[in-house]
Amino acid sequence: MKEFTVVEIGEMVAAFEEELIVILFGETAPPELRAISVVHDYQASDLDEVVLQAGTRLQLGDQLYRVLEVGNAANANFQELGHVAIYMKKGDEALLPGSILVEPAIFPHLKVGDSLRILND
Repeated sequence: MKEFTVVEIGEMVAAFEEELIVILFGETAPPELRAISVVHDYQASDLDEVVLQAGTRLQLGDQLYRVLEVGNAANANFQELGHVAIYMKKGDEALLPGSILVEPAIFPHLKVGDSLRILND
């Protein structure tokens, strides 16, 4: 299990509830992306190269998800920057390289201090 803590929630994060998208970013998130990001305290040294894969369970606060699909750059981006876009519903377009698709289609209501967990069985 890998665990991180939410340290900041951008003022525009709630605007993505209708689209069911959450954007995670480590504390190195640039100012222009902080407004749309859930910023967490990950450390690159805490991560294996591949932590996100189909079947992985992801817990955001109180909500538990199962990863269905992983973009080809999602693990590299998460390893380097703590960044991944989490989609809770499949769109008409192909999944973006730095994104993952999870179920169920429920938007998490996170607050500073909440845990983010990656659970690989």
